[in-house]
Amino acid sequence: MRLPFASAKLSLSALFFVTAPLLLQGCSEAPQQQQGQMHPAAVATMTMTPQDAPFTIELPATLSGSKEVEVRARVAGILESRNFEEGQRVEQGHSLFTIDLEPYQLAVDRAQAALDGANAALVQANRDVKRLAKLRAEKSVSQRDYDNASSAYDIAKTDLEAAKVALKQAQLNLEYAQVKAPVAGVMGREFVSEGTFVSGPDLLLTQMTQFDPIRIRFGLSEREQLQMRQDVQNGSLTLPEQGHWQTKIKLQDGSVYGKTGEVNFSDVRINPNTGTSEFQAIIPNPDFQLRPGQFVRIELSGAVRKNAIIVPQRAVLDNGTGKFVYVVSKNEQGMDVALPAPVTVGEWVKQPNNEQYQNFWLIKSGLKEGDNVIVDGMARIFFPGMPVNVGQSAANSNHAE
Repeated sequence: MRLPFASAKLSLSALFFVTAPLLLQGCSEAPQQQQGQMHPAAVATMTMTPQDAPFTIELPATLSGSKEVEVRARVAGILESRNFEEGQRVEQGHSLFTIDLEPYQLAVDRAQAALDGANAALVQANRDVKRLAKLRAEKSVSQRDYDNASSAYDIAKTDLEAAKVALKQAQLNLEYAQVKAPVAGVMGREFVSEGTFVSGPDLLLTQMTQFDPIRIRFGLSEREQLQMRQDVQNGSLTLPEQGHWQTKIKLQDGSVYGKTGEVNFSDVRINPNTGTSEFQAIIPNPDFQLRPGQFVRIELSGAVRKNAIIVPQRAVLDNGTGKFVYVVSKNEQGMDVALPAPVTVGEWVKQPNNEQYQNFWLIKSGLKEGDNVIVDGMARIFFPGMPVNVGQSAANSNHAE
C-alpha cells in the first residue's frame, strides 16, 4: 500500500519541476504581451515656436490717498460755522469753515474808499499838471512850481497803485475767512469747534484725503530687478518705456478693478530692511470704490519676453523631483511614443485672446524650437515610451493656452 503512494508523490514532484519553468516564463511574458496589445493613447500636441510673450508681475500693494491735506485758516478770527459733515465727500473750493466775516468786510470797504480817494487825488494832480504846463509855456509860473505839480502827479499814481494792492489784500483776507477745500476729497474729523478763536495757520482745523486718483505703493525686490536688468542686457526682455508699467488692481475677493493706471515713480534706493525699492502708481478712482489703507494685489504689464518658448500650464507635470512635459518622439519601430522631457519654468504667461488656452508657463530650458509637446491626453499616458496617437494639433504656441 505504501509503494503506490510513494510513486504517486514522486510523479507529482516531477510534474511540478517540469511545469514550473513554463509558469514562470508565462508570467514574465505577460506584461510584454499586455504592452504590445495596449492601444496608443489619443493625445493632442503643440509644436514649439519661439515668440514674443507678455511679461507680467503680480505683487502685493497698499493704497493711499493721492493727497493728504491739512486744512488751516490763513487769517485769525472767531470760528462761526463748520460747513461740512465729517466723512463727507466735497469738491475743490467747497467752504469748510467760516470765520467771522464782518471785520474783513469792513477792511474791504475801507480799502475801497482809500482807492476811490487815491483815484480822485490822481485826477486832481493830472489837472494841475496840465494847467501849469500851459502857464509854464507862457512863462507865467516858475519851473519849480511845474516840477512840484509833476512830482505830485507821480506820487498820486503810486498812491493809486498802493490803494489797489490794499484793496486786493482786503478782498483776499475776506475770501480766506471762508476756509475752502484745496482739493476734492473726503473730510476727516474736525479739531476745532464753532466759537473758538482761530489764531491763524498754526492751528489745524481738520484733515482731508484726495481719493481720485488714488495712489498705489509697492516694493519690488532687488533680486527681481537684477534679473530683469540681466534679461534686458541679453535681449530676452524689453521693459516699458521710462518704467511706466501698466497697472491693474485685484481686490480681496479676486475681482479686478475696472480702471487701470500706470507706474509714475520708482525709487533708486534699496530699503536695507526689506531688500526692496519702492514703486508708486496712480489710478483713477472717480467712484471712491478704492480706499486708503486697502491691501490689494497689482498686476504690472507692458514688458515683453523676446523669442520665448511657452507651453500651456496643464501640459507641465511634476513628478516630485521636478517639472517635465511629454514630447512626442519616434521609437525604434517608427511608432510615435511619449517621452518625458525635464523643463525649467519661469513665470506664468497669459494669453487672454486665445479661446482654447489662456495660461502658459515660460520655459527657460528643456525645450527647443520644433519640439512636439503633448498638451492634452497626458492622463492616458501610463508609462514613459507609451505609444500615442496624435489625433490633433493644438493651436501654435504663438496663440495658445
